[in-house]
Amino acid sequence: MNEETCCPEFDPIPWDGTTIEWTNKKFIKDKVFTLFYIPMNFGSVIKRMDEKVKNSGGKILDCLCLSDHTSKWNMDIYLAVDEAIPGEDNATLTGEFYSKVYEGSFKDTGKWCEDFKSIVKSKNKSIEKLYMWYTTCPKCAKKYGKNYVVILGKMN
Repeated sequence: MNEETCCPEFDPIPWDGTTIEWTNKKFIKDKVFTLFYIPMNFGSVIKRMDEKVKNSGGKILDCLCLSDHTSKWNMDIYLAVDEAIPGEDNATLTGEFYSKVYEGSFKDTGKWCEDFKSIVKSKNKSIEKLYMWYTTCPKCAKKYGKNYVVILGKMN
């Protein structure tokens, strides 16, 4: 990556309208402070997590970082890794997940979530847990001209 681009360009095709089966998919988990759902320290938390993975000899997979907005004040983030990272909050996700890509302004998140829920309902499924994947930072989204957000829902 060069200085002008810190995030890889995202390919939405493999993630759009796809059902994914994960069995003990490895992640490390951390927390981001949010102010009315707006992340305040996302960048510094990601940098810290990236450094810990690299220092352990592990790898981040697909730049996949799932966000779980637990309240107006907190967001748990799950960074996909290839192996357990010593000293970190290691977590796994297992189950059937539906994935849908959206593009545009974050102000449309509510509309995207309603659309997502309606698609899952049309499949005669329900959502157990919803995750957001903000695929690029705002600077890189501007550079690429696309602000892709992937919603992943663990289905019942």
